[in-house]
This record gives sequence, C-alpha cells and structure tokens, in this order.
Amino acid sequence: MSRKDLSKDVLNVVNSKTGKKVSPRQISKLASGVNASTVKSEAQLRQLIKQVGSTVNVKVPESTVREIVKAVKQSGFNPNNMEQMIKTIMSKR
Repeated sequence: MSRKDLSKDVLNVVNSKTGKKVSPRQISKLASGVNASTVKSEAQLRQLIKQVGSTVNVKVPESTVREIVKAVKQSGFNPNNMEQMIKTIMSKR
C-alpha cells in the first residue's frame, strides 16, 4: 500500500468514526510528532490522545484515555505503523 493510500485510509477512519471533517494537513501534523518514544512514554501517549481529541473537537474521558494507553502498551505497537495506532484509538471511542 502506498503512503498516499495509507494517508487516505487513516483520514477515512478518523472522519467516519468522529463524524467530523478532518483535513489531511491536520492528520499529517499529528503524525509528524509521533515517534518510538511517544508509544513508550505514557505521558507522551496521553498527550497524543488529547491532541487527537482536540483536533476532532471530541472530549476524551479519562477512562477512555486509560483504555487506549493500556491497549497501546499491551499490543506492542510498531510506532512506524500509524494506521494501526489510529484505528485502535478510534475503535476505543
């Protein structure tokens, strides 16, 4: 799958799950700040979750944040696979 197709897929997942219109630029901006340490650091992961919520104008309850953090830590996410991470985050919504 090409990077362009992957970006479209991620954007479609976010837009369909939130019911909001998120631009490719917004997704790209979020993704550019994610690296291996983001997934390993609970504080950075929590910040990312809040940024995603803020981008789509959805308040993420603390219980959901805890579930997402737990799922990310237990799953052994590959930080280079943003599609998997975003789909998991969106499935917890």
